[in-house]
Amino acid sequence: MSRIIEIIPEIREAIIETGGDDIFKCYQCGKCFSVCPWYQVEKVDFPLYLIPQAVKLGIIAASEDKDVIAQEVKEIYRCMGCEACINECPRGVGIHTIVRAVRRIFFEYGTIPAEIKSASSKIYSTGNPLGEPAEKRNEWGVEQNVSAFESQMEYLYSPCCVPAYDADLKIIAQSTAKVFNKAGVSFGILGGAEMCCGESIRRVGSEKVFQTVAKSNIDAYKKAGVKKIVFTSPHCYTTYTNEYSEFGGVFETLHVTQLFYELISQKRLTPLKKIEKKVVYHDPCTLGRQNKIYDEPREVLKSIPGLALLDVKDFNRRFSVCCGGGGGGVWLDTPAEERITNIRLKQLADTGAEIIAVACPYCLQMFNDAIKVMNLSIEVKDISELLAMSL
Repeated sequence: MSRIIEIIPEIREAIIETGGDDIFKCYQCGKCFSVCPWYQVEKVDFPLYLIPQAVKLGIIAASEDKDVIAQEVKEIYRCMGCEACINECPRGVGIHTIVRAVRRIFFEYGTIPAEIKSASSKIYSTGNPLGEPAEKRNEWGVEQNVSAFESQMEYLYSPCCVPAYDADLKIIAQSTAKVFNKAGVSFGILGGAEMCCGESIRRVGSEKVFQTVAKSNIDAYKKAGVKKIVFTSPHCYTTYTNEYSEFGGVFETLHVTQLFYELISQKRLTPLKKIEKKVVYHDPCTLGRQNKIYDEPREVLKSIPGLALLDVKDFNRRFSVCCGGGGGGVWLDTPAEERITNIRLKQLADTGAEIIAVACPYCLQMFNDAIKVMNLSIEVKDISELLAMSL
C-alpha cells in the first residue's frame, strides 16, 4: 500500500458505499495472509490484511503520483477472489468484497490495467470477453446438432464464453452435449441471445457493464421460458445462483458435475470404457471453496473404470490453491516469476498423475498455457471430456 500520511475521508466513504464496509470487522490478525496463494510466491509480497486498514485511513487512490497509483493498481489487481482468506478469517471479513469496492473506484478514475479495460470494453460491445460476434456463440452446437432452447425443454445449457468461442476449448461444450444426449437429457442452448455472465467483470470493478449483461441475460432467459440452467463454468453458476436475484433473475441452477453425478446415480449414464490413467482432480476455487461442491466431481471420476483418482496432499478441497484465473487474472499478463499457476501446476504434477481433471474452463485455460511454458508432460482435461470418453 502507499505511504501517504494524509487521511482522505471522502475516499474511505466512497469505498464503503460501493461495498467495502467489511473494513470495520478486520483487526489485522494476519491469518488471511497465511492461506493467500500469493504467500507461496517467493517474488511477491502481498500482505492483503493491510488493505482494510488502508481503506479505513482513506489512503488508497489518494495520491497524484503516477508511480504510486500504478503500484496501488498492481497490488489491488493481484487478488483473484479465491476467497481462501474468508474461510480462515475469525471474523468472516470479506476482503474480496473490499477489493472489489476499491476496484470500482479505480474504474471510475480510469486507473485500471489495460487488459482489464479491454475485456470490459469487449463484453460491453460484443457480449463476450473475446470480442467475437454474437452469432458465433452457437457454432460449437451446430457441429453437434444441439437444438435451440425451447420452453418445453428441461434445461438450458450455458457453456461459458470460453468453450463457446475458443476453438481449442469448445471440446468442453461438445463433450458435455455428448454426455447429455447419451443420457437422454432434454436441453437446448440460446446461442447469440446469451451474453457473458459478467462474474469476472464484476470482480474487477466494472459494475455498470456487469449490470448491463446481467439484465440482458435475465430478459433473454425469461423471454425464452427458461426455468432450469446447467452451467459448465463455476463462475457462471455462482453468479446466476447468488447474484442475479438482485435484478429479478431467479432460476434453478446446477453445475454440470452435479447433473453428471445425478445421471450416474440414476443409472441413466453408465461409464463402460476403461481409462487406465492416474488422474488428479483440481478443486476450482469457485466451485469448491465458494460453493462447497467437492464430492460430485470426484464421484463422477470414480465411476470411470480403470481411472485411479489422486489428490494433492494438504492442498485439496477447501485448501486448494487457485489456478490464477479468477478475479480477472485470466486476462492479465503476469510475469513468469509471479505466476501462481506455475506453483499450482507443479503441485498437481508432483502427485505423479498423467492427467489433471478440471471442472472450470478458466482452470483448463490457465493450466494449458502454463504447461507449454514449463514443458511438462501432463494432460489437462475437463471432467466432461473424460466422462464422454468412457461412455
